[in-house]
Amino acid sequence: MPQLKNELAEREMIRQFRHAHSWLGEVPSKPKWVNNDVIKIPVQGDAPDVLINNTVYPIVKARREDDFITLSLNKYDTTNTIVTDDELYALPYEKINDVQVQHREELEEKTAQHALYTFAPGADSADTPIIETTGETVGARKRLRSVDMINFSKEMKKKVGGLMNGLVFVLTPDHVADLLIEDLSFKTQYNNRATGMIAANYHGFRIYEGNYAPTYNSATGAKLAFGSATAGLEASVCFYKRSVAKAMGTVKRYARLAEDDPEMRESTLGFRVYWIGVPFRTEGMGGIVDAVV
Repeated sequence: MPQLKNELAEREMIRQFRHAHSWLGEVPSKPKWVNNDVIKIPVQGDAPDVLINNTVYPIVKARREDDFITLSLNKYDTTNTIVTDDELYALPYEKINDVQVQHREELEEKTAQHALYTFAPGADSADTPIIETTGETVGARKRLRSVDMINFSKEMKKKVGGLMNGLVFVLTPDHVADLLIEDLSFKTQYNNRATGMIAANYHGFRIYEGNYAPTYNSATGAKLAFGSATAGLEASVCFYKRSVAKAMGTVKRYARLAEDDPEMRESTLGFRVYWIGVPFRTEGMGGIVDAVV
């Protein structure tokens, strides 16, 4: 019976693990790329040339040599939660089920944050531009302006060959507030949103508001470590849907039920999930970081 309960809870975790109303819904899911908690990402070989009004035969032929990127999925463990038999006796609801939902929600939140961190470039580069905000000073930073979005859009068009369809921008709460203050068209779209997405097309981007932002070192411009306690500059993150993927691997429920704990008479629950959100090429990666005042 305990094994059956674990299997049911694990299947329910997989079924419900969808990051509902989140920017992660834009990221292609690739479960078929996963085997034994390892993802094997195909990388296309060289594209063919296109000949215009060709008169030379035979036409040149070449084999496309594809490759693969192989990565282990990230392992996410929740800390264990204790539920005593005394609690269950006194409560008017099923607390163990409620605890399991809470564990799933926390795993969804942490995996989304980690994925956005991974999608953010390590630093400004020719392939992964990170520009600074140019608006009025507020506190220790400059506001984001719509002209910053326009300039960034021009940079991104160069990186994706003008194919803006598929570019997703996850804005920090500060940057959303900046645009609401400055741009009436953005405010109108923000107020009319029905899901987590703010605008279907704002200067060529699909816009979402995130509740987490990767941070960058104000002196070096390098991305700080995930979860770093060092103060840094928050950045909004841009990614291209064709350059990223997500996938889930093994889900495991760890449980010791109260009937197996005669001393304390309490149930202990925790989960482990193997999951990944990863960019497999730099095309369309970039961001906008707060300028230092």
